[in-house]
Amino acid sequence: MVTMRPDLLFPRSWATTDGIHSQPEILEWVAQRNSAISVDITKTTLAQTGWFYDEATGQIVNPARTFFQISGFQTDEVCQPMLIQDEIGFLGIIAKPIDGVLHLLMQAKIEPGNVNRVQLSPTIQATKSNFTQQHGGARPAYLDYFLNAAPEATAVDQIQSEQSSRFLGKRNRNIVVCLPEEEVIDEGPNHRWLTLGQVKQLLKVDNLVNMDTRTVLSCLPFHLYDAGLATLDSPHDPALVRSITHPGPNQLPLIFRHVNDYKMFRANPGRLVPLLGLEGWTMRSSAGAEEFVRDRPHPFKVVFCDISIEGREVTRWGQPLFEAVGMAHFGLFTAVLDGVRHFLVRATPELGAFDSIELGPTVQLEPTQEPADEIGRAFFEHLADRRGVLYDVVLSEEGGRFYHEQNHNTIIEIDAAEAGDLPPGYFWLTYRTLSQLVQVNNCLNIQLRNLLSLMEI
Repeated sequence: MVTMRPDLLFPRSWATTDGIHSQPEILEWVAQRNSAISVDITKTTLAQTGWFYDEATGQIVNPARTFFQISGFQTDEVCQPMLIQDEIGFLGIIAKPIDGVLHLLMQAKIEPGNVNRVQLSPTIQATKSNFTQQHGGARPAYLDYFLNAAPEATAVDQIQSEQSSRFLGKRNRNIVVCLPEEEVIDEGPNHRWLTLGQVKQLLKVDNLVNMDTRTVLSCLPFHLYDAGLATLDSPHDPALVRSITHPGPNQLPLIFRHVNDYKMFRANPGRLVPLLGLEGWTMRSSAGAEEFVRDRPHPFKVVFCDISIEGREVTRWGQPLFEAVGMAHFGLFTAVLDGVRHFLVRATPELGAFDSIELGPTVQLEPTQEPADEIGRAFFEHLADRRGVLYDVVLSEEGGRFYHEQNHNTIIEIDAAEAGDLPPGYFWLTYRTLSQLVQVNNCLNIQLRNLLSLMEI
């Protein structure tokens, strides 16, 4: 058996945009899965979903009190519904060489809240309730590869945060397991092998690669893969290669001082309160359906859905979903300094963050928000003029909890001097530093991780 060399295989896979399936074949497969799988999602009332409001806890729950709950959440400035899901699920990708090039086993999966039904998902995407079969569903395919993964075969194994503006302390286990080339794994109708470079190409298509895939890929430890990066011929972005391989100054003490000062002196933890007692929120009925809404603009509302989807672990169920009202914008400034690509990140507190604050993108704005400083205003000026735009794509958030939530994801290249003296909490960081930080749980938020996943080598 040939020894696996992730340090060689992952960089080559990132640079390879031709796999055993062509890009048109993958798009045709996604279209075929969309036409072959029956989906029926209807908005309804809370009672008709089988869920109910528990007066004792002040939360919307299912009869088994599993899966997740919806509670009220209150701080001095904000009151809103919050998703409570304490269990940690698997977001896992199997990787293995095929014809000498590393491929990733991707899944065509429908989530109830997806705006376009099928999206490219990790090999496995399952809550703990799903894979322990608490709801009576089928056991997820390929689960044992992750439950029994050997340490030497594990390229990524990180517990990372999710949307902390909607979840309270929610985290999932991002894991990539590398198998030898001789291991035979059948694709089946819902899975296909793609190179990392092919996935990066598909990330340019609106709403095709889902949030769970993006966060797993962002965790790959490319700062450990210098040997493979050095072998790349004519990379698309030489400054990015140098950003990964160039050590640069150690900014970690500066970053940790800022975030730890916030956690120690400024963090303002909220408290759970009864959902139906939230000021300004009400349950509204219309055309046989209910929704829990605020009396003034808010980024989301709660709706209730009856769902039927073929091919899932459970094929028929009801549940609440958070429905987006408008699109958020997540944006990242990048600049090449002395031949090395840097990214402008900002330490960003969020209501439900597991540890109060994480590094986020340059811009992280809900549809009801405006830029808070000159850097944010400069970002949208560049975007309006289409100056330096490297990536600009509409991508969906996680469709298992969010209904039709799409957000703009934009990376813009500037001259670093344009940003001027940085306000407190902003940092110019290399990809190498960010790759090191993502190996520590809850350092980079989901918005920043998703933006970094767009980068092509």
